[in-house]
Amino acid sequence: MVDVNLKGVYHTARAALAPLLASRGTFVAMNSGAANAPLEGWSHYCATKAAVQMLTRQLHKEYGAEGLRAIGLSPGPVAGEMQAAIRASGLNPASRLLDGDYISAEAAAEAVAWLCTPAADPFLGTDFSIKTEEGRRLVGLDRIAA
Repeated sequence: MVDVNLKGVYHTARAALAPLLASRGTFVAMNSGAANAPLEGWSHYCATKAAVQMLTRQLHKEYGAEGLRAIGLSPGPVAGEMQAAIRASGLNPASRLLDGDYISAEAAAEAVAWLCTPAADPFLGTDFSIKTEEGRRLVGLDRIAA
C-alpha cells in the first residue's frame, strides 16, 4: 500500500516535475476522504492518503509560484474492483455502502479534466471533492451519489 499509494505518487511527481514546470502543467493526485477520516482496519490506506494530501499541498507551496498547478481530487467511492473487495470484507462502514453511493469512473475522470482548467485555480494546493453538491456543480456533473 505504501509503495503504490505514497511512493508511486511521490516518484511520479518527482519524474513529472520538470516537464510540468516547463509547460505550467497540472499535477492531480488521487486523494481520498480517508485521509481525514480514519476507518477501522484501514490504517495503511488512511495514512498513505493523508501523506499524498500533504505532498500535494507541498508541491503547490514549493512550486506553485513557478507555474506548477498541484491539486488533489477526493472523488468519493468510485465503482470498481476496489469497492467490490471492500464490500466483501465487511470490515467497516465503507463496506456497507449501497449501489447508489458509488460514482462512476467517468465522473471522476471528468473531475480530473476540470481540475486541469483555470476554473479550478481557486482550489490549487487543496483537496477538491466531488462528494459535495457544490463540487459536482462546479465540475458540471449531473447528479451523482454523495
